[in-house]
This record gives sequence, C-alpha cells and structure tokens, in this order.
Amino acid sequence: MDTRRADLIADELEKMIFTGTFKDGDRLDEIRLAGQFGVSRTPIREAFQRLVASGLAEQLPRRGVFVAQPGPVELMEMFETMAEIEAACARLAAMRISDAALEELDEINQECLQAIKTKDIDGYYQSNERFHQTIYDQSGNSFLAKEARRLQHRLKPYRRIQLHLRGRMAQSMAEHQAIVSALRDGDHLGAADALRGHVAVQGEKFRHLMSSIELSLK
Repeated sequence: MDTRRADLIADELEKMIFTGTFKDGDRLDEIRLAGQFGVSRTPIREAFQRLVASGLAEQLPRRGVFVAQPGPVELMEMFETMAEIEAACARLAAMRISDAALEELDEINQECLQAIKTKDIDGYYQSNERFHQTIYDQSGNSFLAKEARRLQHRLKPYRRIQLHLRGRMAQSMAEHQAIVSALRDGDHLGAADALRGHVAVQGEKFRHLMSSIELSLK
C-alpha cells in the first residue's frame, strides 16, 4: 500500500514540478508534504527516490532533496539519444522478432486503443511502456535492451506528460501501428525509421507542451 501511495504522490509531485508549483532548485520539504498528502514520511521518501531516479530531483547529503529539471538543450539531447537507441532496438528486432511477440504487440495496441476511447492517459502510458519494452527485448541484445530501459526510466515523466497534449495519443497509436507493420514485414530500416520518428516527435512536442501544460492538467 505504501508503495502504491508513493507512486501516486510521485505522480502529483511531477505535475507540480511541470506546472511550476515547484521550480528548479526548490527544496522539497518532507514534513510539509507528508502533512499535505496526509501520509507518513515513508511514502514521501519513496516518492522522492522515484523523482531522483528519473532525474527530476537530486538528493544532497545533509541538505535534502531539491528539484533538478534538465534544461531544454539537455532534454532534447536525451530524446535524440533515446530515439537512436530505440531505432537500433527496432532494427535488430525486425530481424529477430518472434510470432508470439508480434501477437503481444498487437494485443498491447488494442489496449492502447481502448485507453484512447476512455481518455485514460495513465492506462495508455502503461501499455505504451510495455510496447517499447517488448521491442527492446526482441532486439536480442540484452545490453542494448538494458540501456534502453535505463533511459526510458530517465525520461518517463516527460514521455508520459506529453500524452496530455491534444491529439497526441491518437498520433502515437498511428505510429505504433506503423512500427508493428515494419516489424512484421522484416523491414529493419523501416522499423528503425518508424521508431526513431515516434520517439523524436515526443521531444519536439514536449517543447510545445510546456507552454500549455498547466491548462492541460486541469
């Protein structure tokens, strides 16, 4: 229960950071936040650790936890790197993917479609995360898959929050379908290009999202 509560609190803290309630360099007050959320300090500490792991905060010895958002240049560089890593996964997966994995991707896409119908952004992101991880695994390169997961986790708050942009879920879904089509055809270059474009668009969309995110989250 505490872990689930910590995840919910971390989600709320991410939103508060993105909407400017907490700014870069602000100290996150463990005691005050525990009172605000009506919980003990344990789930607050766990939520802080998730923020630190994703790079939205840093923990300084004997000082506490502080908001640490990357600048726009660093963020775009991370998305560019993520796009190239995922493109490599897709290229290898197109040559190695199993029929069972293709069926799994189809099933995940059906979950994504259902999430779009119900406007369930969190549900869409969870299925979307599995979609990408399945492709990482099917690359047949465990080191590459591990690195992809690491950066996926680092960019999770940004990849999830951009789904609030109007029309982004539907656009993402179309991109998913193009990726699976290329994988099924064994088109390694097409799969790489499709997945690279899918991730790179997220970085570009994020810049536009930041100016209107406060209204999007209401």
